[in-house]
Amino acid sequence: MEYQFSNKNILTFQHKLILFRNSHYFNLITTALIVIYSILLGLQTYIEKNNDIFIIFSILDYGITLYFIFEISLKIYAEKDKKEYFTDYWNLFDFFIVGVSLIPLGLFDSVIVARLLRIFRALRLVTINGNIKKIIMALEGAIPSILNIVILMFIIFYIYAILGVQLFSTLNSGLWHNVSISLLTLFRVFTFEDWTDIMYEAMEVYPYAWIYFVSFIIINAFVIFNLFIAVIIDEMSKLNNNHIQEFLDQEDKELKLILREIREIKDEIKDIKLKENNV
Repeated sequence: MEYQFSNKNILTFQHKLILFRNSHYFNLITTALIVIYSILLGLQTYIEKNNDIFIIFSILDYGITLYFIFEISLKIYAEKDKKEYFTDYWNLFDFFIVGVSLIPLGLFDSVIVARLLRIFRALRLVTINGNIKKIIMALEGAIPSILNIVILMFIIFYIYAILGVQLFSTLNSGLWHNVSISLLTLFRVFTFEDWTDIMYEAMEVYPYAWIYFVSFIIINAFVIFNLFIAVIIDEMSKLNNNHIQEFLDQEDKELKLILREIREIKDEIKDIKLKENNV
């Protein structure tokens, strides 16, 4: 939401807070604190709990948490209609992360759960950085196409797995004993994890087994996998085009407003000249 204040008006404390919230420096401060907090999380893994430095880190942790509460409160306060804050799912994600960070860690018997709640705060980098938001929005738009590609890939994996059992089940390695094991073996081949060893073992019994492995890699690792990249790039392109179109529409509105004001000024000048001539 944009706020415009006249230079003639006296800025109230509320207005100053709103201007500070919309400033570039406020976003930089928030981003810096999240990065510092993420670094502290990593440094704490090297320090024992009874160490004095660990206590200092805990104090800093509470301080950063208080800042997060202040930031969320300021965001809500800056909205003219408080309900509008909760209509944006990025704001809801922010609110959830900060809310979770307020849960006392002593309520959890599991240390792992308590640490996970603290690690969640580092996810706020996603909501602060606009470029990361664009990537996530592109991934969100690409989900239907990605699911179709995953289904196609699974079909190819399944066909090759059955074929692999029929061809290589007699090998001593046991990598083709049944369909489930064959799927894991093919996933290993797909990730290029020592796949040549698997191929050469099969070629000792079946000299033309390389056709099976090479065709599988070409279809999945090169063709299907690149479809994921193509879909994401296409969504990013659509997202950028939408932003450009929104920018152009906004510029067009502002231009029309300026032209209308110019016409009004011209009309006022004409009226003034007519009055002067009549006088």
